[in-house]
Amino acid sequence: MSSDNQQSVSVCFVMPKAYPLFNSEVEGVFGGSEVDLYYLATELARDGDFEVSFVVADYGQAERETRENVELIKSVNFNKNSLLGAFKVWQALKRADAQIYMIKTASAGTLLAAGFCKIKGRRFVYRTAHRYECDGTYLRRHRFLGKGFAWSLRQGSAVLAQNGDDAKLLAETTGVKSRVIPNGHRFPGRDAAQERELILWVGRTADFKKPELFIKLAKLFPLEKFVMICQEATGESGYGDLRRAADEVGNLEFLPRVEFHEVGGYFQRAKVLVNTSDSEGFPNTFIQACGCGAAILSLNVNPDDFLGRYDCGRCVGGDWELMVKTLGGMVQGGLAEELGRNGRRYAEENHDITKIVGQYKEIFRKLVAGEHV
Repeated sequence: MSSDNQQSVSVCFVMPKAYPLFNSEVEGVFGGSEVDLYYLATELARDGDFEVSFVVADYGQAERETRENVELIKSVNFNKNSLLGAFKVWQALKRADAQIYMIKTASAGTLLAAGFCKIKGRRFVYRTAHRYECDGTYLRRHRFLGKGFAWSLRQGSAVLAQNGDDAKLLAETTGVKSRVIPNGHRFPGRDAAQERELILWVGRTADFKKPELFIKLAKLFPLEKFVMICQEATGESGYGDLRRAADEVGNLEFLPRVEFHEVGGYFQRAKVLVNTSDSEGFPNTFIQACGCGAAILSLNVNPDDFLGRYDCGRCVGGDWELMVKTLGGMVQGGLAEELGRNGRRYAEENHDITKIVGQYKEIFRKLVAGEHV
């Protein structure tokens, strides 16, 4: 029920691949964008002043169901015609009948959601997911969808970025101003001490994540235990080759899937989380690592230089030899433990979803009231 002094606000999140986060019995590939909106939706739904729905894909579930106080509305089936899928998403948006629609990740779905809001007179909110959406790469690589993406941003009642660097780049490439809100997470308690026994990599086989470099790294440290949690990315053709290469490394354990609600245990056991990506937005794995007290070693990704500013990890600026040397230094002595403690403090201060959700509530309420954000 809505309180007497607050107007009820209805928000619909559009992220079709997020359904496995709500239902752990369903296997499916998802990424950091899905995790971000899952945490936001479920936290927002704890407030009775907000009615929260979520457009998800067809995984064989009911047309509508409620999980964690969020109404899940079935839409696209990825195994069927894309035009039919677009129609299914449009119908799901209509069934949600929300005042505000929010989507993350540049795609045809962004244009569809923005167009729906334009036609129906609803509020459209976009949240950036990756550096290439902001630095002009997506616009250059996708001539038609890039123009549609830029148009969609201009329709946005609010555009939100994960970090200051991306917000600056987005303004330079599209002329669209954005507000920076960090990704929000929930963190485990501090009381359960875990033995730090492994070096961890978590992600999908997307080209930009360069998972093969982690296998190369494991070969150079035969006395350390490496664990690679790697989902097969949609449309990926080299997954089998990657698994076979990993299986040939004796100190590397390759896990194709770990349930989302169980993956935290691996972060709690990690000395170091390794990121080998060319570029990203703000990886949710960074926040998970910090929240669990694991140090971070990144080849390229370091949004707003947070690893150095908060002394919770190291970024080597694309220098492979320096990465190898740095990992050696981190696992010897107490450096990784020190960085991990700093990371936990950083996560609690900057990424606690129970604090961050307040910024979204303010934005959503202003949008419904017709105020500028």
